[in-house]
Amino acid sequence: MALLPIIVAPDPLLKKSAEPVGSVDDEVRRLMDDMLETMYAAPGVGLAAPQVGVLRRVLVADVAASGEQRPPLRIADPCIVESSIELSTREEGCLSLPEHFADVERPERVRVRYLDYDGATREEEFDGYLATCIQHEIDHLDGVLFVDRISAIRRGLILRKLAKAKRARGR
Repeated sequence: MALLPIIVAPDPLLKKSAEPVGSVDDEVRRLMDDMLETMYAAPGVGLAAPQVGVLRRVLVADVAASGEQRPPLRIADPCIVESSIELSTREEGCLSLPEHFADVERPERVRVRYLDYDGATREEEFDGYLATCIQHEIDHLDGVLFVDRISAIRRGLILRKLAKAKRARGR
């Protein structure tokens, strides 16, 4: 496994839509494993392939609390097939927008169809914090950042700060 570089906004790659993988092979599994290692090292709870410069519809997530026995998710070609009417607001952050957070309103539950690590088609319902995480990562696959779901003023402030920090690092 390998640590992958995480792309930081503003970067045009983060605004592009990812391509479906179609089927899960050894290359996709290796990408999933590398993404999971990268996410844990960052540290984060979710990561989408475009965030590591790969425009493929792949994401990983692990929101298990300390001591909880839930395996990490490795997902390819996710599609939200149902969303709850009930909404919830949670503070979101992003490895591609380091040190910036905002409250985002999303459906409390989603049903997602996807390919798992072995290439099997699965359909699963996610709720609470995990549902928020999955929706956040699927947004990345569609070129949408969490700041695209907040006010224009707040979004502009965050993106200007990130651009300034990026310029400072480039010097």
